[in-house]
Amino acid sequence: MNTSSRQPNAVRGILAALVLSVSASAALADITLLNVSYDVSRELYKDINPAFSAHWKAQGGEPVSVNQSHGGSSKQALSVAAGLDADVVTMNQSPDIDILVERGGLVAADWRQRLPHEATPYTTTSVFLVRKGNPKNIKDWDDLARDGLQVIVPNPKTSGNGRYTYLAAWGYALDKSGSEAGAREFVGKLFANVPVLDGGGRGATTTFTQRDVGDVLVTFENEAILIARELGDNKFDVVYPSISIDASAPVAVVKSVTEKRGTAKAAEAYLEFLFSPEGQAIIAKHNFRPRDAAVLAQNADKFPPIRTFTVDEKLGGWPAVQKTHFADGGIYDQIIERR
Repeated sequence: MNTSSRQPNAVRGILAALVLSVSASAALADITLLNVSYDVSRELYKDINPAFSAHWKAQGGEPVSVNQSHGGSSKQALSVAAGLDADVVTMNQSPDIDILVERGGLVAADWRQRLPHEATPYTTTSVFLVRKGNPKNIKDWDDLARDGLQVIVPNPKTSGNGRYTYLAAWGYALDKSGSEAGAREFVGKLFANVPVLDGGGRGATTTFTQRDVGDVLVTFENEAILIARELGDNKFDVVYPSISIDASAPVAVVKSVTEKRGTAKAAEAYLEFLFSPEGQAIIAKHNFRPRDAAVLAQNADKFPPIRTFTVDEKLGGWPAVQKTHFADGGIYDQIIERR
């Protein structure tokens, strides 16, 4: 018997078995996604992630887990641009996704068209959180510019939460004064009352609720409701101004990462889940205003009517706002320098 002639065949058989074994193991391997998000969405995605994992498995998908990263929205976007391997980004303002389009095409240029409602599964708005009984009688934006009042707002340069506060105040003053100069004067007075600029919304919450700094915290509606519920209705009240801003929260797949990691299908399904009835119910549970009309109607008691405007409607759109207000040396920097 010539064993040497049979040896290569045996080796090939072993190698083929190993390839099949490795392929099978890879097919069964867990998928891990990273969701890079903004500061005050932590609790939302802690609930969304296991619900999506169960949904994905029920659809016949492989086991999937989702990790979270949170911070000021703009800081998070810059981290992704600098190399943080996010499979998806779930931000609170569109410029923080657009920058990922501009910097190397990390996100597809048509990201808004890939999901309903221009890829925004929910919205919220800026409201006031005041100390119980509203001792400073704060009712509207005008009150935030009064002498002697302390207003807690996160930094608009690093936080979408702070940026929306700035723009909500600007839009209000623009209506009332009828001029850009009037809006600028009013917003200058408001920010002169800000004693500290935290990097993100959650930091501002800590300053107001735990350090007891300030008379009013301007923050997203969902954050204000969460604070009032968790820390007790005996400590804080939520005040709705006469008008505020529509803060729709955009989401997108980071295609450069998902293509490299082979996670595109799961990442796309994760974002699609946010628009499903189950995802929308979780969104409403965490005090964000869902897009699904039926889910919104079921939660009408927690979302009082409020008049809002969008950045596009009143302020010329995000590109113009970014250039005029938040670019280095823009109106916001000029206001802060003169505080």
